Amino acid sequence: MRHFLAALAAVLLALPVAAAELGDDGLHKADWLRDTFKDLREDFAEAEAEGKRLLVIVEQRGCIYCRDMHENTFPDPRIQKLLRETYFPVQLNLHGDTEIVDTDGEVLSEKAAARKWNVLFTPTMIFFPPELDKSKPATAQAVSIMPGAFGPGTTFDMLTWVAEERYLDQSEEDFQRYHARMIRERADGNTE
Repeated sequence: MRHFLAALAAVLLALPVAAAELGDDGLHKADWLRDTFKDLREDFAEAEAEGKRLLVIVEQRGCIYCRDMHENTFPDPRIQKLLRETYFPVQLNLHGDTEIVDTDGEVLSEKAAARKWNVLFTPTMIFFPPELDKSKPATAQAVSIMPGAFGPGTTFDMLTWVAEERYLDQSEEDFQRYHARMIRERADGNTE
């Protein structure tokens, strides 16, 4: 019986997390996304109070790459853990009319913010520093911007690279070198 329960637990843990449902706006609504008033200054303060990093994810209705991220990348248990424990993820709609407040205080629609930030691809993940400069817009102070859909390994590595603040000294190991090293290590059997 003990072996059966252990095998059943292993099977259940290996099952992927269910993909997020679509909201009325056509965007995936994962339970780890924060439902906020989209005032990025307030979102930053709330993230900071929780000891987390603000992460803005720009998506759009009908985006096959966004769907791929929600179905195949975000459900990865390593990514789920980071999104829930380390980050404060806020979703914006590339073509949305919802009013937001940028980090520089400018009030504008989601689509106007995406234009201001030169966001061309969805999904795009914008990673914020641990301290906010209220004189700069979101992308001018982002520590990293990840445009496009990537698999679990690349996404996990980017989430980790930012969380560990490896961007502070890229003379030793920029993201590409870090990611290449992580791929090699995982290929050697180190999946941690």
